[in-house]
Amino acid sequence: MDKKILEFVTYCISKLAHQLQLSQSDVYDRLKQSGILYGYLVPSYDVLHTFGSRYLMDDLTEYMREKGVLPQ
Repeated sequence: MDKKILEFVTYCISKLAHQLQLSQSDVYDRLKQSGILYGYLVPSYDVLHTFGSRYLMDDLTEYMREKGVLPQ
């Protein structure tokens, strides 16, 4: 994984953990288990990193709900 993508993923995990009041390891596990990490976040880096933080967190939170790793 490219360094800039790794930094972006780390940023997203940290922000999500804070927003969802979960540990970073819990957020990482949920993203990985649901396929969001390697099926969406990493491959879509080129587009996602251009979004504002609030929009990005809302997008990821909604996708986590759709995948069933967060309650509706």
